[in-house]
Amino acid sequence: MNIIENIEKEQVAKLTDGKNIPDFKAGDTLKVHTKVKEGDRERIQIYEGVCIARKNDGLNSSFTVRKISFGEGVERVFPLYSPNVAKIEVTRIGKVRRAKLYFLRALRGRSARIADDLSAQAKANKE
Repeated sequence: MNIIENIEKEQVAKLTDGKNIPDFKAGDTLKVHTKVKEGDRERIQIYEGVCIARKNDGLNSSFTVRKISFGEGVERVFPLYSPNVAKIEVTRIGKVRRAKLYFLRALRGRSARIADDLSAQAKANKE
C-alpha cells in the first residue's frame, strides 16, 4: 500500500468512528438524515428516496438518491463520508439486476417501481 491509501484509510476511520453506515446498494430505499445550516441554527432534514447509483472510491465514495417531489423527479448526490450526513437508514431492500439504475429517470408511475427483495429482508431481520 502506498502513502496516499494509508492516509485515506486513516481519514475514513476518523470520519466513521461515531457513525454506523449500513450496507446498501442500488435499488434500496433510503432515508438520509442531513445537517442543514440556516443562519446560526442547525437542524436535521430527512431526504427519502431510491438509491440509483453507488460509487465506491475510498474517501471519495458517494451515492445518488432519487425521489419524486410534487410530480417532478429530484436527484441528489451524497458523499458517503461527509460530516453533513448524520445518519443513513435503509427502509426497503430492492431486488434489481443492475448496478446503476439510470433507466428509472425515463419511467413514470407503476413501471418505475422496484420489487422488494424478501429474502434479503428476512436475513436482515434475523441479524
